[in-house]
Amino acid sequence: MTEVQLGLFELLAELLATLLDQTSIFFSQNLIELSHYIIDPNKRIFGIYLLSAALLAIPVYLAALRKAQTAQTNSKNNQTTSNQPESNQLGDNQPRNNQLENSHPKNKGSGAIADFLAFLLPKRIYTHPSAKQDYALFVINKCVRALLIAPVVITMVPIALGTTDILESIFGQQQPITQSPTVIIVSFTIMLFIFDDLTRFLLHLALHKIPVLWEFHKVHHSAKVLTPFTIYRSHPLENFLYASRMAIAQGMSVGIGYFLFGPTLNMLDILGANIFVFIFNLFGSNLRHSHIWLSWGNRVENWFISPAQHQIHHSDNPTHFDRNLGSALAIWDKLAGTLIKASDVESISLGAGKQHTGHQTLLAIYFEPFRDAFMTIRPKRTKSATRPPNSPNPPNPPSPPS
Repeated sequence: MTEVQLGLFELLAELLATLLDQTSIFFSQNLIELSHYIIDPNKRIFGIYLLSAALLAIPVYLAALRKAQTAQTNSKNNQTTSNQPESNQLGDNQPRNNQLENSHPKNKGSGAIADFLAFLLPKRIYTHPSAKQDYALFVINKCVRALLIAPVVITMVPIALGTTDILESIFGQQQPITQSPTVIIVSFTIMLFIFDDLTRFLLHLALHKIPVLWEFHKVHHSAKVLTPFTIYRSHPLENFLYASRMAIAQGMSVGIGYFLFGPTLNMLDILGANIFVFIFNLFGSNLRHSHIWLSWGNRVENWFISPAQHQIHHSDNPTHFDRNLGSALAIWDKLAGTLIKASDVESISLGAGKQHTGHQTLLAIYFEPFRDAFMTIRPKRTKSATRPPNSPNPPNPPSPPS
């Protein structure tokens, strides 16, 4: 080996070692960040949000328990009652009437607690192949997002500055409309929340209505069971779109806020999270992706999307397609005519459609959407060019008369 070759070999070895070190650091940092989600109020699986979801599940459990006991009593008193079990929400179906995996729960001591935990965290759901995919996507997508989304987030600053410049070019430079810190904080916090929720709705609507985008959003709807980790079941392209949406919505909010109130912008927060987002997550956001049917009632569901309403959004029934697209506020769905209340639905089964059989593996989840999206935009062949294979050639046209 010549000195040149030896030097080149040493250089490549050094570069490879550096690459491996950086890769190890990258994955280690992302795994550490994932472990911090449980203590981060800006993450859906923040510990307090999970605890509040468990507490909200208690009245649902008690109601289901009473119904099961009433059904058992009626069955004993009426020998002609059918012995067929009620539909069970804990698997692929999502019924309103019976949410108990065990129809004969204990009522005392540790047995009652064990029954509630079995209701809250049923093994058949949390060990389902679909749930296992969600756990894997939670980890893999974190690393992918770190590569794709970081460049998008930094665009928030130029978007904010550009928004302010546009407003000043139209209306001229303005003095702050108020000097009250309270008014500024409350107004800016509300504006951030509404901009965020509206843009989420609009992007979600586009993901459902535009065929190319639906093929990527279909990954989320292909879940056969729902757990709090299903929120992380998404394709990296969809994550990129949502990150872009966030940069635009928050950048514009900051730009408008700067124009109206000056540079002293502050947000009303709890533990660093927007107070309205905190309250939304506190009131059962983790039950949206769960087997636990929690409705707010018709009046409240005119204004806010309940966990049950979002579960309807995941239904594979065509009558439920493209419904309840909102995140927190139901007013966007009401204006768009896509709102459906929990009281209007008896039971659901989950999935992207009864005919959908894709996304069975992690590789399929990542690569099938590209193939299917291409099929939606591929130019369709004309009728004359769609002759079945192996069909006889058409006869030659008659020769023109001489």
